[in-house]
Amino acid sequence: MDLVSKLQSNHDLTDAEFLALLSDDSFDEALCKAADRVRREVYGDEVFLRGLIEFSNYCKNDCFYCGIRCKNANVERYRLSTEEILECCDTGHKLGFRTFVLQSGEDMAFSDDKICEIVRLIKSKYPDCAVTLSIGEKEKETYRAFKQAGADRYLLRHETATEEHYRKLHPENLSLSHRKQCLYNLKELGFQVGAGFMVGSPGQTLEHIVADFRFLQDLKPDMIGIGPFIPHKDTPFGNEKAGDFILTLRILSILRLLFPYVLLPATTALGTIHPTGREEGLKHGANVIMPNLSPAKFREQYSLYDGKICTGEEAAECRRCLEVRVKSAGYRIVNDRGDVRK
Repeated sequence: MDLVSKLQSNHDLTDAEFLALLSDDSFDEALCKAADRVRREVYGDEVFLRGLIEFSNYCKNDCFYCGIRCKNANVERYRLSTEEILECCDTGHKLGFRTFVLQSGEDMAFSDDKICEIVRLIKSKYPDCAVTLSIGEKEKETYRAFKQAGADRYLLRHETATEEHYRKLHPENLSLSHRKQCLYNLKELGFQVGAGFMVGSPGQTLEHIVADFRFLQDLKPDMIGIGPFIPHKDTPFGNEKAGDFILTLRILSILRLLFPYVLLPATTALGTIHPTGREEGLKHGANVIMPNLSPAKFREQYSLYDGKICTGEEAAECRRCLEVRVKSAGYRIVNDRGDVRK
């Protein structure tokens, strides 16, 4: 049995076999076809939209790869009011969005109570919608409060499962063990949980990526967000090269075969590094796209990396554009919460 068939059948390989798949482009066509076949078996041709609301670019952390790191003095900081966040939701709901993703840096100005209030307001006004939070590392009781307020999902990329690599990407005050524990706590509390990592981040090896696969197998997340590393000029990694587009697609396909049920985004970073990156992501097993519902005037300030696409588009314009792009790739956007199917 060849490696792709074995992965599709067993949803697992040995470390050596994963390394062979990751390093050999001769498997790419078979991987792509198998991943698309599996995603169609589970999710058909449906693509789910997540309306992304980047409500604050303040962050207390100084992660070396991130453009909104606290030590970047060149960022024009902003915070959206509760009213502005609800306006974004109203726009999105009218356009058919049924999931809202509230994302920010780790901004201490938004207290736990404030986040809970915002979640309650959204769930009260749009009971047919899911609310996803992506606001960083919190303690278990805080996550519990968010869940009780009505939050359905939580995104927290683990970024790397290897301690040695983690230390190259983060300052000393941050801890890989705490980040992993946050993800396990979220699972225990009943969230649909999203983890993930950058492809090609400085210091990353193929062995690190295999370690990521092993961590994800243990965690069994509902969502996995990966995209190529893209440098930001105002970070210590500003002169590093971007992650590899083809390797990112290869990993998307592997993840689809590892986790047939998973919600897998074709990320904005993928679309930034290649003109048809998101379409290719869909063809390689992805089934989620996350358009930006944030006010256009703030989007350039939420700059995690350089060159981010769609920073000037209004939500309706973006939705129409995505309809055409997704259809061209052979899929269709549906107005659905897009819950995980296990």
